[in-house]
This record gives sequence, C-alpha cells and structure tokens, in this order.
Amino acid sequence: MGSLMAAYGAGNFYNNFDITWGDGRAKILNNGDLLTLSLDKASDSGFQSKNEFLFGKIDMQLKLVQGNSAGTVTAYYLQSKGSNWDEIDFEFLGNLSGDPYILHTNVYTQGKGNKEQQFYLWFDPTADFHTYSILWNPQRIVFSVDGTPIREFKNLESNGVAYPKNQPMRLYSSLWNADDWATRGGLVNADNACVWSNGASSCGSNSSPSKATGVGWLSEELDSTSQQRLQWVQKNYMIYNYCSDTKRFPQGLPQECTML
Repeated sequence: MGSLMAAYGAGNFYNNFDITWGDGRAKILNNGDLLTLSLDKASDSGFQSKNEFLFGKIDMQLKLVQGNSAGTVTAYYLQSKGSNWDEIDFEFLGNLSGDPYILHTNVYTQGKGNKEQQFYLWFDPTADFHTYSILWNPQRIVFSVDGTPIREFKNLESNGVAYPKNQPMRLYSSLWNADDWATRGGLVNADNACVWSNGASSCGSNSSPSKATGVGWLSEELDSTSQQRLQWVQKNYMIYNYCSDTKRFPQGLPQECTML
C-alpha cells in the first residue's frame, strides 16, 4: 500500500480541489490544508482542481517511496475536456527494486500525443522532496526539475504544428495501476495560473501576455544559462526521444522534430 500527501500552500483543498475517485483512499485533512491519496491492490485514487486554467506555472513537490514500485504510475497533469482534448503530462513510472524511476513527459493537442520524452534523474528521487514544474504559456511549455529545465515544447503553429493554447485545462493528480505502492509526500502550488471562468481568463487577454499584470511567467522563456542546463540534461539523462525514433515513424519524423 502507498500514499501521496499534498499540501496546498496559499489555498484550501476544500475550496480548490475535488476528490475524483478512491472509495475512501483519498482524504482531505487538517481543515483543508492537507490532502492524502493512497492505493492498494483493490483500488487507486486521484483528485482534480475545481478551476480550469488557460496557461499557468505549476509546481508539485514529491518524494517517491523506496523499494519495489513496479506496475505503479504516479501522475500529475493538465487536461482539457472532450474527445479532442489537450494535455500536458508528468508521470513517474515505477520499477523493480534497485532500478531508477523513469520520468515520462508527453504533450497532447486536439487528442493527438505521441510526443514522449523520458528521463532518468541525476539524483535519488526517493531520498528527499524535489520540485517538478510545468510552465505553460502562449509561446512554450517547459518541464523542469528543481528549476532545471529538462524539456521545452515550443509553439510552432506558424509552421503548421498544433499547440495547446485554446482549451482550458484542469490540474489532476493520481496514483494508479498499482501492484504495490508509488509515492508519498507532495506540495501543490497552483497559485500561478490564469483561471478560466465564463469564457474569460483571470489574466486578461490571453493573446496579449504583456497586458496581464503580475504574471511574468506568461511571457517567460529560457535564458542562455537555462538553455545550457536543458542541453546538459538531454545529453546525459534522456533515455527516449520520439524525435529520434525513426522505427516508430518510418514515413518521417514529426514536423516539429526538424525545427528544434
């Protein structure tokens, strides 16, 4: 059996999140300051944000449990509704005892994904808490670990590549497909996001990031130091890149792969 505990920094879980499944395995405690997810051989559990967001910068602090986690997936992700959904994924794929976790990332636009990149980490994610972040703005999606970018997916719509920017998404977290247990510990920070309500963004015009006050991340990009750190991670710790998988795409790699 395993569990994930999440503390909501400046808000309250009762006000900001709903438990979506778990049959008692998900609980909100401490007057709304703490949310726990657990799983066992019978069921898993998960929660979602009440609000939808159109762009945001979201941090999740996690400490993965040591030992045999084969068959488990710990996930936190953004996802829109409908059959042509958008989605931005962070997933931790459990392994046999002694083997490292695999950090899996993916991006979906209009229901189409197949944009996976996977990484090992340069530290033991079971020894302490680490921060896993998603920056999503109109220009790019950046996946980061402890402030180090590991992946950047740019908006290349001008070159015919679809980009998720029109559908508001909710934040989800879950423990699933459990043979044993997955994680415990976590801190969710979803304060840096543009809430979507009644067809409008709390940040103002989403097509004009410069008009939105107090949200510098809405036009954030990687500086030269961050670019170097990104290249370091991808050179030394990336274990799968869909843009290198010619067997999977025998008719040619996806269009964006030639523009990176």
